[in-house]
Amino acid sequence: MLSHANYQVYGTAIFAAIGGFLFGYDLGVISGVITMSNFLSVFGDQTSISRGSLTSGIAGSIVGVMSVGCFVGALLAGQASDRFSRKYSIVLFSVIFVLSGALQGGSSNLTILLISRLIAGISVGALSMIVPVYQSEISTKEIRGRLVSFQQWAITIGIAVSFWTNYGTNLYFTSSSASWRIPLGLQVLPALILAIGIPFFPYSPRWLMAQGRESEAFAVLRNLRSSSSQQDIFIEFNEIKQEIIAENEQSIRSYSQLVQFPLRRRLILGLTIQIFQQLTGINSIMYYAPAIFKQAGLSGQRAALLATGINGCINVLATIPAILYLDEWGRRPVLIVGGIIMSFAMLTIGSIMGIHGYTVFNSTSEITEVFIPNQTASYTIIVLVYIFVAAFAASWGPTTWLYCTEIFPLSMRAKGTSLTTAAIWVTNCFVSFLVPALLERITYGTYLIFGSFCFIMSVIVFIFYPETKGRSLEEMDLIFSDSIFVGSSYKTKKNINKKKQFHPRIQMYDSYRVEYL
Repeated sequence: MLSHANYQVYGTAIFAAIGGFLFGYDLGVISGVITMSNFLSVFGDQTSISRGSLTSGIAGSIVGVMSVGCFVGALLAGQASDRFSRKYSIVLFSVIFVLSGALQGGSSNLTILLISRLIAGISVGALSMIVPVYQSEISTKEIRGRLVSFQQWAITIGIAVSFWTNYGTNLYFTSSSASWRIPLGLQVLPALILAIGIPFFPYSPRWLMAQGRESEAFAVLRNLRSSSSQQDIFIEFNEIKQEIIAENEQSIRSYSQLVQFPLRRRLILGLTIQIFQQLTGINSIMYYAPAIFKQAGLSGQRAALLATGINGCINVLATIPAILYLDEWGRRPVLIVGGIIMSFAMLTIGSIMGIHGYTVFNSTSEITEVFIPNQTASYTIIVLVYIFVAAFAASWGPTTWLYCTEIFPLSMRAKGTSLTTAAIWVTNCFVSFLVPALLERITYGTYLIFGSFCFIMSVIVFIFYPETKGRSLEEMDLIFSDSIFVGSSYKTKKNINKKKQFHPRIQMYDSYRVEYL
């Protein structure tokens, strides 16, 4: 339950999640913008204009170049957040996003648009790594899943807002450049709010401890944990301190140590789970939603944009169960069940499209178009897209971000999370360039591929991914010290429970009592 004492923790996590809103808005806005007639006339080549839609090469470049920037931003964010702090790194990359938003809204040719989206990608990639780390480090273990889930919820809200903004501007400014300049330019506002507001929120207490600023760290921790007993605050402070001492003794600081024992297993799990998140096909559904709904049988650009707007609302609503219950349900069950539901939806979409649809090569546009004359089949596909999006929003959407911020030790958390986030964007770039071509050439086979990936990743989570719910960030060393197979985790649980039986003695730390084991 949310009490008065928890307001600062929740408020900080929610405000920081504006970074996720920026990610979601930029992801969603481009899906509608690239289908608008005026945008086509400004940025399309002669082939695009003659066929009535952007070629897969241009569409893939506009979408994919941002993923390249996100990859670079995610890598830069690890060093930046360790050096400048989590919150001031958020300020830095929010300012960069403001500049990119202004450039996108004012673009006059394809080159400027691509450069501005590359810059936007650097900012989004960095924020998509820093914000979940910041949320994770200010939270308690009991509500960590909820707080980090606010990041995914903000992403879904950003997507939904962008969808309806596209629909509105296309409705009222159909033949004007305002139809796409307004949606692209509006990105500046939330970025400005985040850049101006985040300095008024606290530092990460764990970052302060890593910098040797123990007095400040304890004061921040005491303020954030005002609903906790003094004993619990002292224990958490001591656990962080002991982890830092152990890491300093082992000199755990370099990226190279992530590929060595004992961190190698965690890096592999983090990279794999984020790569699989993109191989679900979710961002392709969001990027190319209007085109996919047209492929499913909706005629007219406006109808496709309307269906896309509904899709965005479902995405927002379906994230709420994860916010409320992820800390109760656990990470593993949510990932496994979500993957199975997504697999069912994608495989069924592909099967229905393959059975009831037929392809025709349009010699004018030089693309293969799908027609589904059976209206029931068409509407079933649309409903299944909504089911897929809802399953993702309640499972793989928030949980993968959370898992990667939990598993690394403090000194390597920013570096490890930057690599796992970079893996998202490498995969996203690959998928975003590939999907337009796949939708044109193998049509329904695209959905069968994604459905297969969804099933495979559920099996891999079942076998290899240990549960992290209810454990402090400082307990992760014990969780990942056992067999790589989850089935033999009894020993790990026993060790953690034994550790909890110790009662540390209390000493004075300046004007505060601090516990030492």
